[in-house]
Amino acid sequence: MDDPRRATRAEGVRRETTIHVRAPARTRDLIDQAASSLGKTRSEFILESARARAVDVLLDERLFALDEARHTTFLEALDTPPAAHPRLQALMRRRPAWEP
Repeated sequence: MDDPRRATRAEGVRRETTIHVRAPARTRDLIDQAASSLGKTRSEFILESARARAVDVLLDERLFALDEARHTTFLEALDTPPAAHPRLQALMRRRPAWEP
Protein backbone atom coordinates (compact mmCIF):
# COMPACT_ATOMS: atom_id res chain seq x y z
CA MET A 1 0.00 0.00 0.00
CA ASP A 2 1.88 3.04 -1.22
CA ASP A 3 -0.94 5.47 -0.48
CA PRO A 4 -1.28 6.11 3.30
CA ARG A 5 -4.81 7.40 2.73
CA ARG A 6 -5.86 3.99 1.40
CA ALA A 7 -4.25 2.27 4.38
CA THR A 8 -6.24 4.45 6.77
CA ARG A 9 -9.49 3.82 4.94
CA ALA A 10 -8.76 0.11 4.66
CA GLU A 11 -8.26 -0.09 8.42
CA GLY A 12 -11.81 1.17 8.88
CA VAL A 13 -10.95 4.51 10.48
CA ARG A 14 -14.09 6.64 10.53
CA ARG A 15 -14.20 10.39 10.52
CA GLU A 16 -16.29 11.17 13.55
CA THR A 17 -16.17 14.94 13.91
CA THR A 18 -15.77 18.17 12.01
CA ILE A 19 -13.17 20.89 12.53
CA HIS A 20 -14.07 24.34 11.21
CA VAL A 21 -11.32 26.89 10.61
CA ARG A 22 -11.57 30.42 9.29
CA ALA A 23 -8.51 31.59 7.38
CA PRO A 24 -7.50 34.46 5.12
CA ALA A 25 -8.01 33.72 1.41
CA ARG A 26 -4.26 33.93 0.78
CA THR A 27 -3.63 31.26 3.42
CA ARG A 28 -6.34 29.02 1.94
CA ASP A 29 -4.83 29.45 -1.52
CA LEU A 30 -1.35 28.60 -0.21
CA ILE A 31 -2.70 25.47 1.49
CA ASP A 32 -4.60 24.49 -1.65
CA GLN A 33 -1.47 24.88 -3.75
CA ALA A 34 0.60 22.75 -1.36
CA ALA A 35 -2.13 20.11 -1.07
CA SER A 36 -2.49 19.94 -4.83
CA SER A 37 1.25 19.49 -5.30
CA LEU A 38 1.02 16.40 -3.05
CA GLY A 39 -2.14 15.09 -4.72
CA LYS A 40 -4.19 15.66 -1.59
CA THR A 41 -7.38 17.50 -0.80
CA ARG A 42 -7.30 20.60 1.39
CA SER A 43 -8.86 18.64 4.25
CA GLU A 44 -6.37 15.78 3.95
CA PHE A 45 -3.45 18.19 3.85
CA ILE A 46 -4.65 20.24 6.83
CA LEU A 47 -5.50 17.20 8.94
CA GLU A 48 -2.22 15.40 8.23
CA SER A 49 -0.20 18.57 8.84
CA ALA A 50 -2.00 19.41 12.08
CA ARG A 51 -1.72 15.83 13.34
CA ALA A 52 2.02 15.70 12.58
CA ARG A 53 2.54 19.01 14.39
CA ALA A 54 0.50 17.81 17.37
CA VAL A 55 2.67 14.69 17.65
CA ASP A 56 5.81 16.84 17.49
CA VAL A 57 4.52 19.13 20.26
CA LEU A 58 3.63 16.20 22.52
CA LEU A 59 6.96 14.47 21.90
CA ASP A 60 8.87 17.71 22.55
CA GLU A 61 7.28 17.84 26.00
CA ARG A 62 9.00 14.55 26.75
CA LEU A 63 12.52 15.56 25.72
CA PHE A 64 14.76 17.14 28.33
CA ALA A 65 18.46 17.77 28.92
CA LEU A 66 20.43 17.07 32.11
CA ASP A 67 23.91 17.90 33.32
CA GLU A 68 26.22 14.93 33.98
CA ALA A 69 25.41 14.54 37.69
CA ARG A 70 21.65 14.67 37.16
CA HIS A 71 21.98 12.35 34.18
CA THR A 72 23.74 9.77 36.37
CA THR A 73 21.04 10.08 39.04
CA PHE A 74 18.36 9.76 36.35
CA LEU A 75 19.95 6.61 34.92
CA GLU A 76 20.12 5.09 38.40
CA ALA A 77 16.44 5.80 38.88
CA LEU A 78 15.67 4.17 35.51
CA ASP A 79 17.63 1.09 36.54
CA THR A 80 15.62 0.76 39.75
CA PRO A 81 12.27 -0.86 38.97
CA PRO A 82 9.28 1.02 40.38
CA ALA A 83 7.03 -0.60 42.93
CA ALA A 84 3.86 -2.10 41.49
CA HIS A 85 0.98 0.35 41.67
CA PRO A 86 -2.46 0.25 40.00
CA ARG A 87 -2.13 3.79 38.61
CA LEU A 88 1.26 3.00 37.08
CA GLN A 89 -0.11 -0.19 35.55
CA ALA A 90 -3.04 1.77 34.08
CA LEU A 91 -0.65 4.37 32.66
CA MET A 92 1.46 1.70 30.97
CA ARG A 93 -1.64 0.24 29.30
CA ARG A 94 -2.73 3.63 27.87
CA ARG A 95 -2.33 4.20 24.16
CA PRO A 96 -0.29 7.33 23.31
CA ALA A 97 -2.39 10.27 22.10
CA TRP A 98 -0.54 10.38 18.78
CA GLU A 99 -1.47 6.81 17.82
CA PRO A 100 -4.69 6.67 15.79
